Amino acid sequence: MGRLKTGAFLSSFKLDFASALRKASDIGLDGLQFSSIENEIDIESISDGQAREIIDKFADHGLVISAVCGDIGGFHVDDERTAKDRVERTKRIMDTTKKLGSDIVQTHIGFIPEDFSDDKVRIMRESLEEIGRYGENTRVYLATETGPEPAERMKRFLDTIAVPTVKVNYDPANLAMKGFDYLGGVHELRDYIIHTHAKDGRSVADEFGRKEQPLGQGDVDWPKYVAALDEIGYNGFYTIEREAGDTPVEDIVEAKRFLDKL
Repeated sequence: MGRLKTGAFLSSFKLDFASALRKASDIGLDGLQFSSIENEIDIESISDGQAREIIDKFADHGLVISAVCGDIGGFHVDDERTAKDRVERTKRIMDTTKKLGSDIVQTHIGFIPEDFSDDKVRIMRESLEEIGRYGENTRVYLATETGPEPAERMKRFLDTIAVPTVKVNYDPANLAMKGFDYLGGVHELRDYIIHTHAKDGRSVADEFGRKEQPLGQGDVDWPKYVAALDEIGYNGFYTIEREAGDTPVEDIVEAKRFLDKL
């Protein structure tokens, strides 16, 4: 066992719910980031009874829910009706998150351009402010994922939203694959980071055209990244996410071993 609190993205296993729980427990994970599973779980329509069953199943395997994935397309849109629909859907996901005993909804809010006067940015800001106020009432945080833009720009934008429940899920690989400063970004966003994905990647694709790589085989310097998070006092989950590759379970197992050495 390592000193880090480790988890994995439920959908990264590419298994049914029961099998993913068993595997996560077998390899010694502390928790899972909950997500929809096609034809089995829809996070937008979980009843109170289903939520209790899910909580019991997690407990039976000695696991907790680190966060809930609420990625529904973001809010960088020019149609206010689309944005309003996504706000309401996000609120439902926040309600589900509360039922499940968690308090973090991880999502992508959409690309943040340099020009904050862009009308799409206004819609995105107003959407997040409404979601953030809802989060204050439900005590659930919305954690937007890093990646499409440098961390410094994300911080400048988030600083314009005067609601403390809008936070960050820090994904160093997303930044590294774009060539952004993923280490300096930790200090830029230090007041916002409440969850992190343990993912790796390269700024230049490999021979298979893939930028994402197994943990420890990309451009992210993991000892330095963990040290940066230690410096800002982060003590949350390192949640393994594996979107590419043909052997997801094996990659998660190896990622857990890798994290345990840090």
